[in-house]
Amino acid sequence: MDEITSPRAVDDRPRPDGDGVTDLTETPAAAPVADRSTRRAALIATLVAVPVTAVVAALVLAKLSPPEPAAAPAPTASAARAQATGPVEMPAPALAARPAVVCRALVSQLPATVRDLAQRPVTAGPEQNAAYGDPALTVACGGPAAQFPSTDEVWRVNGVCWHPVEAKDAPTVLTTVDREVPVTLTVPRAYDGALQWAAPVSEAVVAAVPSAKTVPSGCAG
Repeated sequence: MDEITSPRAVDDRPRPDGDGVTDLTETPAAAPVADRSTRRAALIATLVAVPVTAVVAALVLAKLSPPEPAAAPAPTASAARAQATGPVEMPAPALAARPAVVCRALVSQLPATVRDLAQRPVTAGPEQNAAYGDPALTVACGGPAAQFPSTDEVWRVNGVCWHPVEAKDAPTVLTTVDREVPVTLTVPRAYDGALQWAAPVSEAVVAAVPSAKTVPSGCAG
């Protein structure tokens, strides 16, 4: 019969070393070190991921948020005031030769706009009349001279002396009192500060209408 040999039992007991001393010290396991390294790496990854996530979220939110509507442009003075463009009815009295020449010179010097009021055609006397805006501010040359007491005040605007006639719920009528040919400016109540409207017209008056030989005391200088 074949002999069956039993496997030799493995003796795993500690064996003495060459000096007869049995070494019972266990080799430190590497697992805890690896575990600490893994936790440190995970912590660093988390710290990096949090700000990156916040930045990405902010970018997504900004992209999805509706844009703010652009501010509407501020209306200009000319755009804010609706103006008619049709002819303005004005009288045109007959003028003597000298006043007619002066008035034609004045009309040629008047501006295309008075502040924000565009010039409009007139029904009569375009060589002596002009109109601007709606309601119409009018300039008439060659009309009657202003009659007023010496105690009335006069306004000097850009080198021209104007006498004002004001009434409640009526236009302010300004007439030159220091010019060879009278010029009358009628300013509707809708326009505040009649003197402000007289300024650009005064420049044309200075350029085209000679000064009178005698003027009220308040206009001298």
